[in-house]
Amino acid sequence: MISSVASSSYWTTTAVVTMFSALPRLPRTTGCSAGCRPPIARRSAGDSSSGSSIRLNCSDPSRREREIRGPKASAVVRPVGRGCGSVTRRAVLAWDMGAEEEVGYSRCFLRARNGEELLFCIRREVEAGKLSSEIATRLEELYYNYRNAVMQSGDPSAKEIILSNMAVAFDRVLLDVEDPFSFSPCHKAIREPFDYYMFGQNYLRPLIDFRTSYIGNLSLFFDMEEKLKRGHNIILFSNHQTEADPALIALLLERTNLYFTEKIAFVAGDRVVTDPLCKPFSMGRNLICVYSKKHMHDVPELIEMKRRENTRSLKEMALLLRSGSQVIWIAPSGGRDRPDPLTGEWNPAPFDASSVDNMRSLLDHSGVVGHMYPLALLCYEVMPPPREVEKQIGERRKISFHGIGLSVAPKINFAEITAGCENPDEAKEVFSQAAYDSMIEHYNVLESAIYGCKGLNASNSIVSLSQPWL
Repeated sequence: MISSVASSSYWTTTAVVTMFSALPRLPRTTGCSAGCRPPIARRSAGDSSSGSSIRLNCSDPSRREREIRGPKASAVVRPVGRGCGSVTRRAVLAWDMGAEEEVGYSRCFLRARNGEELLFCIRREVEAGKLSSEIATRLEELYYNYRNAVMQSGDPSAKEIILSNMAVAFDRVLLDVEDPFSFSPCHKAIREPFDYYMFGQNYLRPLIDFRTSYIGNLSLFFDMEEKLKRGHNIILFSNHQTEADPALIALLLERTNLYFTEKIAFVAGDRVVTDPLCKPFSMGRNLICVYSKKHMHDVPELIEMKRRENTRSLKEMALLLRSGSQVIWIAPSGGRDRPDPLTGEWNPAPFDASSVDNMRSLLDHSGVVGHMYPLALLCYEVMPPPREVEKQIGERRKISFHGIGLSVAPKINFAEITAGCENPDEAKEVFSQAAYDSMIEHYNVLESAIYGCKGLNASNSIVSLSQPWL
């Protein structure tokens, strides 16, 4: 979603809130039962830092080292398990996040004792002229969708979780409607007096089925974390599936790589910093704010303004990288993955070669040691985007309780991959495709692990989904 960094007058990138796979799909398989905290699978001295091996972590010692082989990758399939952030954690309460330290705003939502009172508060705020009827309708729809999704988890505390999380969410939306927050080009997560980061974490946590969630190549996340601590920079070339991607990534890694996840800066489009229902969640993330390429021409009169703002964000990103110890997540596809309109199949959208090359150029010119890693994310079931790209702000949000997956590929080296290229344009395309292909291999293995299917070529027996998962 970046255009050309070389031309600073036109630089765009992905929206933090399209489908074609260049590689054959891997067959699917099942996972294994989950226990408590997943083991930390660090790479041994004999392991290579490159190649196509994928390691998916799980905590069940009886089913370790189950290798799954695909056309270009092999993986040890291991689910995350409850220990990596169980739904049974206590719900978010307003005073946990520091909301009670803020005064002068309505506390109606925070005093609600049940869902009916919560919805009554919405209507009361509309009558008082504090909320538009349009936003009120979207809040009510969000409440019902979130309630139904959390109830799917079967958690005994589901009702408490729903009430407290939605009360805080509504309170944050109302606060921002009354006193809108403006994002700077380089936004730092707001952690006090209200902790917007933990607000987002706790809101999304009940929607993840950790028993059927997977992390691939956990050892590489430890490697990246160590590189950050040594002052290196890291770029993550990722696919993008939901508005909640930043929180979902952090939730999978919060027990093992908290330092890493809290350092990530997400390249974010204007929609997640302007939509009233998105803004409170975006305020809790480190963001590099840009105008999306897909929405650059929605309003012709604003095109030049958007280009100027993107140039400003580009300069801020360059300054960040020069300071070192930065990890930047970007979706070079330019937006969220969407299902094929004919088949309904979900595949990561192809990377834009200019976007990949722009980030590589920024990294190379930062004067700091830098590394690039493809990242695969599978989480669309939790909060799928609209079937088609919408121009209007205010999309309808469907939510469900589901397992998700995250896998990082070994770092990629531009010089090695493009050694045989005859010109810069060819090198740019070849490198971008290599990053995409690597991400796709990891995505396919995650898909096989989460959804499962018969007929997988595996070196060991495959655990059936029909077996009990603890």
